[in-house]
Amino acid sequence: MRQSEERYTKNLSRLDNRPAALREKIFSKLFAAASVARFTPTELREYEDSLKAYRDIKNSLDTAKEEGREEGLEEGLAKGREEGLAKGREEGLAKGRAEGIALVAKAMYAKGMDVNTIASMVGMAKDEVERLCRQ
Repeated sequence: MRQSEERYTKNLSRLDNRPAALREKIFSKLFAAASVARFTPTELREYEDSLKAYRDIKNSLDTAKEEGREEGLEEGLAKGREEGLAKGREEGLAKGRAEGIALVAKAMYAKGMDVNTIASMVGMAKDEVERLCRQ
């Protein structure tokens, strides 16, 4: 180590208790970097290995989270699509049945059948049949 470097690093340990003015985030980063600069070659290699392991784990977790989100989104969309189609089918069938019953009731009324008879045959209330046939 050169003499000027020694002069700067030998006093770093005294700066562990920093004045309030030097506690800002930028100074914290500076002091962290300075403490790493004091490492022996073995400590530096161990530090870099642990930093690499940390970054590898973090990247693996981030990738797994992203893949999980994508998979969940795909499953959610597929399930939503299935439920939407099933609901749409049910609503369409119910509407089709109602329209078909209405057509039959109107045809029966047009042929002169009694409203009470039509209501009992198509499963509607008498007032519904009357309202439908007046249209």
